[in-house]
Parts: sequence; structure tokens; C-alpha cells
Amino acid sequence: MGIKFGRMIAKHRVLIILLAVILLIPAGIGFIMTKVNYDVLSYLPDSLDTVHGQDVMVDEFGMGAFSMIVVEGMEKKDVQKLEKDLEEVDHVKEILWYDDVVDITLPVEMIPEKLRTALFNGDATMMIALFDDTTSKETTMDAISNMREIVADHAFIGGMSAIVTDIKGIALQEMPIYVAVAVVLTLIILLLTMDSFVTGFLFLAGIGMAVVYNMGTNIFMGQISYLTQAVAAVLQLGVTMDYSIFLLESYRENKERYPGDNQRAMAHAIANALKSVTSSSITTIAGFMALCFMTFGLGMDMGIVMAKGVVFGVIVCVTFLPALVLCCDKAIEKTSHRSLMPKFDKISKGINKGWLVLFILFLVILPFAWYGNTHYHTTYSIADSLPQDLDSAVANKKLEDTFNMETMHIVMLPKDMESKDIKQLNKEINGVKGVKWVLGMSELVGEKIPDAIIPEEINSKLVGDEHEIEFICSEYKNATDEVIAQVGEVQDIVKKYNDQAVVIGEAPLIKDLRETTVTDIRNVNIVSIGFIFLIIMITFRSILLPVILVAVIEFAILINMGLPFYMGDDVSFVASIVIGTIQMGSTVDYAILMTSRYQKERLERHKSKKEAISIAHSASIKSIITSGLIFFAATFGVAVVTNIDLIDAICSMLARGAVISTIAVILFLPAMFMVFDKLICKLTWSMRKIDW
Repeated sequence: MGIKFGRMIAKHRVLIILLAVILLIPAGIGFIMTKVNYDVLSYLPDSLDTVHGQDVMVDEFGMGAFSMIVVEGMEKKDVQKLEKDLEEVDHVKEILWYDDVVDITLPVEMIPEKLRTALFNGDATMMIALFDDTTSKETTMDAISNMREIVADHAFIGGMSAIVTDIKGIALQEMPIYVAVAVVLTLIILLLTMDSFVTGFLFLAGIGMAVVYNMGTNIFMGQISYLTQAVAAVLQLGVTMDYSIFLLESYRENKERYPGDNQRAMAHAIANALKSVTSSSITTIAGFMALCFMTFGLGMDMGIVMAKGVVFGVIVCVTFLPALVLCCDKAIEKTSHRSLMPKFDKISKGINKGWLVLFILFLVILPFAWYGNTHYHTTYSIADSLPQDLDSAVANKKLEDTFNMETMHIVMLPKDMESKDIKQLNKEINGVKGVKWVLGMSELVGEKIPDAIIPEEINSKLVGDEHEIEFICSEYKNATDEVIAQVGEVQDIVKKYNDQAVVIGEAPLIKDLRETTVTDIRNVNIVSIGFIFLIIMITFRSILLPVILVAVIEFAILINMGLPFYMGDDVSFVASIVIGTIQMGSTVDYAILMTSRYQKERLERHKSKKEAISIAHSASIKSIITSGLIFFAATFGVAVVTNIDLIDAICSMLARGAVISTIAVILFLPAMFMVFDKLICKLTWSMRKIDW
């Protein structure tokens, strides 16, 4: 079957190339039309009270997002004019300011203290902008951009919507740079490791095509996260390049077997690739698909896109790339040169000779890696992941310096709550540490004003059909332990008075995110290890080999995740969730490659333990280093050029993980084989009769 398929591809190579190029058109259109989500908090489960509360706000009040606007050095009449101009912006539902309650001719000193403290400080005043859609919607981000044009240098717009708008701006600027840098660095590695100058360009052409197919088919998902868009392409490049290298090596071997008949040689190479590349890709796909078991929706988003990328990588490797190689065969031969990669024979001998020392070193490092992995500090701040000279960062700093305000929560109270209960509730919330003020209907119009005579203009802003909303100003920085504890205390107070009341906003969402990701990290790691363990067990028909292989890669993951603890660095919450699974799925193939050769030497060629391990190590070390270097180059380049710390965190840790996994497999896997060879033979079905 494989040979027939290979012959078909080789025979119709020109048609295959033409068809592949034509398919780029719909894929490109799909890529352009796929929506990108720039708000990672929007991936929290809908079942959470905070998420449901936001949906209620949109449905009942016609608003979902809000921003704080700091205005400095303007007369009150000019501020009022600015307010009216901002309210004219599409998708700005309301601008809340003190003129909604009292006439601006009233001196500031005569305004109720609560309102004065909240909205004035010296020559600065604050307004609250309410939008008719949620934080990350295109309409909200467009409104923020239009508002910035209106306020110019006279005011500063802060809040989560402003942050998301800035993320979008940076991501759109940097995305082409990510791909360009990854391609250039990968090409350099290919030119150094391959023995033809043309092959690197052919490989990149094939993988580039697979990337476009993958990103184009994302349109069927509706939208993808900007993190997925940034990482998926470079990961696909780093992970699937091995398939192209394997195909070319197999083609060259078969050219020697069938001299003068390149089509036949390629047909056999494709048949070999179908078997080896497909089996190799299964572990990678399984690792990526484990992300789909997260309750945090970003995992499903990343998992599907990256797994799909591997599938397209395999398809292109056995269709388009063979056709392209056949068409460019003469160019490949003409540009052949001696590989610039050094020989690793001496290094391999030294590693095999020192296996006992390396095994002891493994045991010594393991507890330190484990401890570091369980004690690093995770950061959940999104604002801090951006350059501090951005508009949103400057505005948030103004809020902090001028109004001692770091973040704002919203409380949604059922409309039928008694006024005395709301008064007591607000009193308790005001007593929570770090709460600067609570601003609701009672603070705006006074507690003694009957509902019937409250002006409709004020009432419609804060009271809906079923709920009433209040704003809470916190002096704690977002995503800190202090603000999370504060939100928890406020939630307890609110629920004490009414089970239907809910606290929403960025800080409550981050609190839910922290609680959600703790469970997700554990579940995803268990699922990824379980999937890969089963695949390796079935592949090698062994009970012990999957334990050894998973242990070596997991050891590398523990080192990678534990290093930040010893270096005093924080780990981004996104990185803490996805790195282990991605590193496991992407680098376990290094261990499988060496294990396959070890098993072949022991089983088919009846080599002794030491001979089999030595041959397997020396034969695979170059390929493992090449794979590790390509994975490192693709991810490291993005980490260097990006200005978004969330992307930097993922790519820098993946780059480091690629290096650590490569070193771990080269140094420690042979030692494992030496120590456990007898048990491996006993617990592997095909090796159980080997005379060890």
C-alpha cells in the first residue's frame, strides 16, 4: 500500500506541486478571515459566576467592558465637553462622571465626600467609560482606539480593554517578525547540519506550506488566541522538521539501492516515511491533544491547532515534499557539500564509558529538580507582560499615582435587595483591607432619596431590570496575592447578604484563573504522560521502556520548570500550564529514536548490551542534536524579538526545554539502558528470549 502510494506521488509530482500551490489560496483566505482573540481571560469556563455575571451585564445593562479615564489640567466645562465627545464614539454606552449627579457649577468642595474622593484629586479627575460589549470584542478595541484619538495628550485611558487593545497592536506588528526570525535561524541550522545548500530551502517551503494549511483551517474553529497564533507556527516548524530530514535520508539510501531510478527510490522513501513519520508523530499529537483536557479554554485552542499542525506536517512530508525533492534533485546534487556538523564518536564513547557516573548524577539532580518544580512562583499579571511605555501602562500608572487605584471590581446585586442591607453590605466592603471606596446608587444620590424620585438618567446607568451595580476601587495591584485575598473576602461578604449577588471584573477573573489552572496543570500532565506511556508501550510492546523514556523526558521537564525557582524568576501562568505537555510531546521522539535503534541492535542483530547501546547512541546522537537545535532555533528567535512577556515566557522556556531534553536523552538514556537492560529484555515481549 505504501509503495503504491509512493509511486503515485513520484509519478504525478508536477500535478502534486500544482495542486498544493492552488490549495494555498483557500488556506490563505481562511488564515486572513480567522478571528484572533487577544483576551486570555475570556477562555475561562462559562460555568463560573464571574463569567456568567459578565454575560448578564451585557444582556441586562447592554455593557460588558469598562475603562477608567484620567483627565489632568482641564476646566470642568472642558471635561464635560470631552465626556460628551467620548459618548459619541461607537460602542461607548455611557461615560460616568460627577455631572451625572450634580451640576458642574457646584464647587468640588461641596460634592459628597465619597464622590469627591473617588473622582477628584488636585487638578485631576476620573471618568468611567462603559462599553456595550465585552473586553476583547473588536468593537470595544476599536472604541478604545477612537477614544485615544479624541483625548490625545489630555487624558489617559486605562483598564483591561485598553490593555487588550495594546496587546493586539503589538501582536499584529510582531507576528510577521516571529516567523521571519524563526525561519532564518532554522535555515542557518539546516545549512550547518545538512549536506546540501538547497535542501534547507526545500524543507522550509514544505513546512511553510503546512503552516499555511494549518492556520487557514483555523477558520473552522471560529477564532484562535493570539498566543496560539504566535506559538503554533514556530512550534510546527520546530517539531515537524524531523519528518523532512527523515524523508531525504531515506531517499538517499534508496537511490543507492536503485541507481538511476529516482522515482522508484522516492516511492520506497515515501513508504518508509509513511510508517516511521506517522508513528513518530502520534506521540507528538497525543502530547498536544492532552491540552484539550483543560477546563481553561486556551488549552483546547492551543491543543487542536498544534496537533492539527503536526498532521499537516506529516501530509506535506509524504506528498508535496517528495514531489519537490524529485523536481529539484539535480540542484540538490550540485549544491552538495560536506556536513559542517562535527563527528560525535569520541563524545559518544565517553558518555557510554561513564554511564555509572551519569546514572548517579541523574539520581542526585532529580530531587533538586522536583523541589524547584513544586516551588516556583507563578505570575498571573497580564498588564505587566507588556512594555511599560504603552498607553495602557501609562494610564494605569496615572491611576495608581493620582488616585491610589490599581484595579476596580463590579458588584452585581439583585434589584430586590433592601436598602438597609445594601447600606450594611457596603459598610462591610469598605472595611475590607485595601478597598478605597464603594460607589453605588446610594453614594451617588444619597441613601434617603426614595427610588421613585431618582432621575431616570442616573437610574438607567446603574440599575437594570433585575440587578443593580456598584463599583469597588482597590488600591492593590492586579493579579497579586493581596488583591486575590481581597476579592475572596468581598465575595464572602456579598454572598452572605444574597446568594444571587456576584463580583465581576479582572481581579475576580484572575482569582478564578488561579484556582482553575492549579487543577489543569495536574490533569494535563497526567493525561499527556498517560497518552504517551500507552503509545510507547504499544509501539515497543514493553512495560518498562515507556517508564524509562517518560522518566528521562519528565526529568528534563522538571529541570526546565524548576530552574526559575533557583534563578529567582517568576513563571507566567500560561507557561506553567502548557510547557510540560508541549515539551513532553515535542521531545519524547528524541528518546524513541535512540530506543528504536537499541532494540533493533539487541533483537535483530544480536548485539551485546554494551554494543547495542554504543551503536544506538553513536548512530542517533547527530539526529537528536539536529532536532534539538532546530526546535531551539525556532522558539528562541521569537523569545528574543517579542515585547509580550506571555509569548516570551512560552518560547524561552520551550527553547530551554529543547536543549535540556536533548542533553538529558544523550547523557542519561544510555545509562538507563545499561542499568535496566536485563529488566527491559524480560518486560519487552519481542526481547524476552534475548540471552543477556
